[in-house]
Amino acid sequence: MFAALGLFVFTADSLLFDELQRARGWRHGSTDRFGARAASQFLGPGEDTITLPGKVVPELAGRYSSLDRLAAMADTGEGYILMNGAGTIFGTYVITRLDETHRALIDTGVARAVDFTIELKRVDDGMAMTGTIAASAGGWQ
Repeated sequence: MFAALGLFVFTADSLLFDELQRARGWRHGSTDRFGARAASQFLGPGEDTITLPGKVVPELAGRYSSLDRLAAMADTGEGYILMNGAGTIFGTYVITRLDETHRALIDTGVARAVDFTIELKRVDDGMAMTGTIAASAGGWQ
């Protein structure tokens, strides 16, 4: 297993992404003060997004139907736990975007390859969700 988003497992038979790009932010509020810098207060975690770019080439790896399955998951609006193959849990994410670029079209209009990008947004509070399967099992590996 390369990674899993809910019950969707990223493998050579389904989809493989080339890289995982993660952007995390933290919120800070500020209040203007006369004759001094604005007062700042930490408000907590901000956006946490993950981008998964990859390519499907059914002759080598992956299936086009996997993209349709992810689109159906996105249609539900539900959050799914994202975990990599090492057991690291990133949190609960919703699918916010799925981009596809169909390449090398044959005479029937079917693509021989599809570049894709999946965008995810974290929706849990992060308190008890991150970590590893081993850590949640008492540290046994």
